[in-house]
Amino acid sequence: MAPSLRSIVLAGGGTGGHIYPLLAFADALRRHFPDIRITTLGSPKGMENQLIPAAGYDLRVIPAFQLPRSINLDLFRTPDRMIKSAAAAGEIIDEVQAEVVVGFGGYVSVPAYLAAWRRELPIVIHEVNVPPGVANRMGMKFTKRLAVGFPHQLEQAESLRNARLVGVPLRTGITRMDRPALRPQALYHFGLRPDLPVLFVSGGSSGARTINLAVAAAAKRLAHAGIQVLHVQGGRNDPFDVPNDLPVPYVVVPYLSDMQLGYAAADLMLCRGGAITVAETTALGMPAVYVPYPFSNQEQRRNALPVVESGGGLLVDNSELTPEWIETNIIPLARDRQRLAAMGEAASGYGRRDGDEQLLRFVLEAVN
Repeated sequence: MAPSLRSIVLAGGGTGGHIYPLLAFADALRRHFPDIRITTLGSPKGMENQLIPAAGYDLRVIPAFQLPRSINLDLFRTPDRMIKSAAAAGEIIDEVQAEVVVGFGGYVSVPAYLAAWRRELPIVIHEVNVPPGVANRMGMKFTKRLAVGFPHQLEQAESLRNARLVGVPLRTGITRMDRPALRPQALYHFGLRPDLPVLFVSGGSSGARTINLAVAAAAKRLAHAGIQVLHVQGGRNDPFDVPNDLPVPYVVVPYLSDMQLGYAAADLMLCRGGAITVAETTALGMPAVYVPYPFSNQEQRRNALPVVESGGGLLVDNSELTPEWIETNIIPLARDRQRLAAMGEAASGYGRRDGDEQLLRFVLEAVN
């Protein structure tokens, strides 16, 4: 990577799906260009306020407004708001003398795209969903430089047909991880036994109530089948009851900042189908049962389906995830080492670990 970069603005916020790839990409920038100035743009209320400064990056907050999805009164107020937001983004771009703006989605990306376009700066958009998020759809009016995380996006969205497939930037803690080597330490950390399979349950950073309640209700059945559970409750979820007289460990943690340890301890995962989750499970070759979030435009189902079709996991509708379903499907799977190994291999065949490096290559092409 001969060309150099001196200053870059990264925009993305709201949810982990936008922020985690941004942070992984920032880490790659810093590895290759130790003296680069990295400035991130975020909104006042998003998760970025907790995550980005904690990771050691400069976060500048600008006003960001939810974009209306249809023609209504808000649409007529949007231009005035957007001009103010874009002016704020533009001042920061000028101050840091950015050479390129890279956006990962979330409403805060739009003013960044607009300000960069006005300055004729290169813009690169990274998108992980089908259909693309509303902010990135607006950004596509200003640039043709689109990067995507998954092969199915190129086939399923007309607007992404000519995008560059780079993968999803993931933290090196995930991409360089040796699961078998880390496993003894992870089991010890959570107080799990090395002689029994572990089901790792996580509904994402904010959790998933349906998953939490179904697995907790199946606790006795899982335990009596000799299956241990490591269960991440999720930040926004109410506690749930787990029987305390189980014959094998059932460990509940409210939140897990070090997901590597969870992955290392696990034989099988039960999770949502968010883009980052799917990118991580497949990069690690982790067999998974995906329960896509039902109240959306089904992008989580689209994320997980190709993995399932390749043999790397199972898919179950949110409404069908019951203690009975867990007993019939998850218990035999968790105890079948051969089947888990085959699923893990299929998952890793679909996954990739170089999304950060490939996106950096694409951004350097845009700048030079």
